[in-house]
Amino acid sequence: MAPHPVVELTSEASWNLIEDKFSPYGKETLARLVHFLRDEILPSVKLAHAQVPKDPVQRWKTVIPVIEELKVKARKLGLWNLFLSKTHYPEHGVPLTNVEYAVMAEILGRGGHIASEALNCSAPDTGNMEVLARYGSPEQQKKWLVPLLNGEIRSAFSMTERFVSSSDARNIKTSIKREGDEIVINGHKWWISGAGDPRTKVHLVMGKSDPDNVNPYMQQSVAIVPADAPGVKVIRPMEVFGYDDAPEGHCEIIYENVRVPLSNLVLGWGRGFEIIQGRLGPGRIHHCMRSIGAASHALDLMIQRVTDPARKTFGKFLYQHGTVIAEIARSRAEIESARLLVLSAALQIDKQRAKGALKEIGIAKFVVPQMACGVVDRAMQAYGAEGLSQDQELASMYAGLRTLRLADVHIQQVGQRELKRAPGLHKRAAELKQKESAVLSKAGIKSHL
Repeated sequence: MAPHPVVELTSEASWNLIEDKFSPYGKETLARLVHFLRDEILPSVKLAHAQVPKDPVQRWKTVIPVIEELKVKARKLGLWNLFLSKTHYPEHGVPLTNVEYAVMAEILGRGGHIASEALNCSAPDTGNMEVLARYGSPEQQKKWLVPLLNGEIRSAFSMTERFVSSSDARNIKTSIKREGDEIVINGHKWWISGAGDPRTKVHLVMGKSDPDNVNPYMQQSVAIVPADAPGVKVIRPMEVFGYDDAPEGHCEIIYENVRVPLSNLVLGWGRGFEIIQGRLGPGRIHHCMRSIGAASHALDLMIQRVTDPARKTFGKFLYQHGTVIAEIARSRAEIESARLLVLSAALQIDKQRAKGALKEIGIAKFVVPQMACGVVDRAMQAYGAEGLSQDQELASMYAGLRTLRLADVHIQQVGQRELKRAPGLHKRAAELKQKESAVLSKAGIKSHL
């Protein structure tokens, strides 16, 4: 029997490890996705970038035509909303596990954000749809979730703030207060992904609703804010190494006396932390697997470059110089290791949801972006100056991956979680010492420890 087509884009060993965890539907969907990536998405990437106007005003008013065409094709093929598991969201999801979608996310990572958007699987919409599917009221789901699921609108998640260290969400200063039958929002946010898109119709805004609560994790709430609500002011798009990622963008926004109905509160007062933890778990895995896909694509580009006869220097292929072969091997080893790490986290989410997989998610979240940046950096080095230019995709790929190293701070949390094991380790060490002493004593040997 012929191997599954995913093997050519990942690895035979990792596929053999998880193949038995795929349903027949999962295998078939994955095969369709691989073919769709090769036949439709990858040939359209350059066209999609070319269809974004250079004009600084028009580029933020543009809906990229080829992506809309790809969306129609993807939906007809059943490649739609693949991130939303029916296990956790029976009414809205598809019959895929997190492990199954994790592999698909890696494949999508080879096509950049264009691939994910074509399948209605791009951030921040994925996380927002999960929030609304899991925590939204029937009214909220009808008004906002259904159009998002249909790909009719886009959305933004508004949490990070300009003048505080938002890696600690307890520092958020945006005010969310109740006044009668309304919620009033005042705050200054930035790096709000998706806020520049003309299709974005809704923001999910996190802010302080009870700043004096003795429990710092019960001070925050999340409110639904229409993008065109009076007082919502998009100040400017932020740039990452000069890239503005139009038309979606990552924007600075001021919410000034924005008023929305009380019914726009998500889940309840003081439930903000609960919401963001539920939202970010699966999303972190999606980002990690897409990053692995991007790294794999970068390695492929590197190998093509160093084996290109037209790029010989001093009579040798580039791979015959210096440490190029070792760098290729290092990239491959790091990609394979990272993939197994993330797949284990995805499996843990399937078994215990995101809260039960915090350790695995945390490790993946700081290991994978660093790995991917290293792989892309090696590929850029092989391309020389061209690798840093707009003529290759590596520079923009690096910029996107580098932001993921800032998006979440997990290394301290993982370390603190490990330190909590210390009492148990000391206890087991003491028990082992007693057993060792007993064994030595029985043998007539005096212990000096």
